Amino acid sequence: MAEVGPEDLRADCSRCVGLCCVAPAFAASADFAVDKPAGQPCPNLRPDFRCGIHADLRNRGFPGCTTFDCFGAGQRVTRNAFGGRNWRNDSTTAQAMFDTFAVVRPLHELLWHLTEALTLDLPASLRVALTEALTDTDQVAGGDPESVRALAVDAHRGRVVPLLSRAGDHARARSGRPGTDLRGAALLGTDLRRTDVRRATLRGAQLVGADLRGVDLTGADLAGADLRGADLRGANLSAALFVHQAQLDAARGDRATRLPPGRSRPDHWAAPASAPVRPRPPARGLGRRR
Repeated sequence: MAEVGPEDLRADCSRCVGLCCVAPAFAASADFAVDKPAGQPCPNLRPDFRCGIHADLRNRGFPGCTTFDCFGAGQRVTRNAFGGRNWRNDSTTAQAMFDTFAVVRPLHELLWHLTEALTLDLPASLRVALTEALTDTDQVAGGDPESVRALAVDAHRGRVVPLLSRAGDHARARSGRPGTDLRGAALLGTDLRRTDVRRATLRGAQLVGADLRGVDLTGADLAGADLRGADLRGANLSAALFVHQAQLDAARGDRATRLPPGRSRPDHWAAPASAPVRPRPPARGLGRRR
């Protein structure tokens, strides 16, 4: 078993040098108030590598920052790969550090999903394969910077993702008859309140702005689903699969939304309205838009 633990897969900005605020580029949009080229520090980044407007990001036009998660890659690159050196005091290190972060971050996302998969009730052979994938992914993510940057990330992901998909399929089948296969479906703004998505696979589904109020997502596989702006008020995600905190942070919900164990209710979620959200009886197939 690899030594990576849950604490290693949570972002700890106090042990990072602001890599997510420097390395990637972002364009002025609903998620970011300004344009920022790759490799240029965000104007809100302080000298101590902390965000100067962290407590007010949404109100200042940076909601995209509140939903980004490096899965602990930032502190691993800072601490392990570069031994505490940083892009500010060692200009020759800057690009190498940014390029290494660009590889380690998706590897850490895979590690998080592999760790989640191993909490499920799975056949022994699949558990062995997942454990081997976890160990291998952890080892390559912790390699020297040169070998990390040489890794073909897409090829590595292509070997791991099918195992995660199998794990989700087994878990969905164990809790009842597998539901609808909606992996990768374009469901932007769709009203899903009449859709039975229990035990459905929504892996990689585009659920931006979807209406999921009061919907029961028990056993649904939400790995990689885009939940930006999705309305989860009153929804039941307590037994949904592969729900990451960043997905919840990107969505809308309330105190009536039931969360998976270990997930936190985002601060920006509103309290429930005076009239509770009542789920509609599920129907087969996709619900009609309203």
